[in-house]
Amino acid sequence: MKKSFLVICSIVLLACQKQSGSELKELYSLPKKLKEVSGIAYFPETNLLYTLEDSGNKNAIYAIDSKGKLAKTITISNAANVDWEDITKDKSGNIYIGDFGNNDNERRDLCIYKVAKNQLNNDLAKAEYKISFSYPEQTEFPPKKKEMFYDVEGFFEQNGYFYLFTKNRSKGFDGTAFIYKIKNAAGTQKAVRIGEFKTCNNYNHCVLTSATISPDGKKVALLSHDKVLLFKDFKGDLFHKGKQTELNLNHFSQKEAIVFKDNNTLLIADEKTNKIGGKVYEFKL
Repeated sequence: MKKSFLVICSIVLLACQKQSGSELKELYSLPKKLKEVSGIAYFPETNLLYTLEDSGNKNAIYAIDSKGKLAKTITISNAANVDWEDITKDKSGNIYIGDFGNNDNERRDLCIYKVAKNQLNNDLAKAEYKISFSYPEQTEFPPKKKEMFYDVEGFFEQNGYFYLFTKNRSKGFDGTAFIYKIKNAAGTQKAVRIGEFKTCNNYNHCVLTSATISPDGKKVALLSHDKVLLFKDFKGDLFHKGKQTELNLNHFSQKEAIVFKDNNTLLIADEKTNKIGGKVYEFKL
């Protein structure tokens, strides 16, 4: 689901440490059929990216090779694409689809699908299980315009739990984002809010669109349209209590997907909008 996409000047949060990052290196263009990529997961053993598209698109995940060619399309037969906003994997190589896009903050069918690794060889696959969840703090559907905190476009799986980072759509956006924790187990759950932090008060530059954790579990990277927010030196899963650094990409586009390639390298993808984007980039930390 899309809102208008505007390019305006950034107002940065002074409390956040800022620095210019390395150059964003373009690797390749995505297949032309994939115009609304909303998440990526990386498999180093095959050098494949797995991706998906958000609302209005097929209930499928796509494997992309290192030259940007479509290697495989996997239709998930028992999962509807209401608004698929991110994709991640666990250490065993199982894939998870985050169907939690919630622009209007009125959905009551938020969920995550597990697709087992052995299903990734099939053209037609089945999700092994579904995790349905809700936010205990949300009591109105939709809430008041100044309390639109219940959209998510970024998550990852770590140590048997999912960590979700909210996309603030509130009137008077101030950069507030919440971290929710959900156990990786089939069934219905209530998400647990474990943290809160701020980016900046400019929606177009600081709203969060994807999330990833490094293979060694020591860094968390959150994506916006022209920045990466990096957390490190945290204890346990209190990511927001660690050192928070803002890395400028010096490149503005509708970036919707991020993943660690290795502990010090990020892969980033953007949607194709008005002939801009539709690429995969590399960014060295």
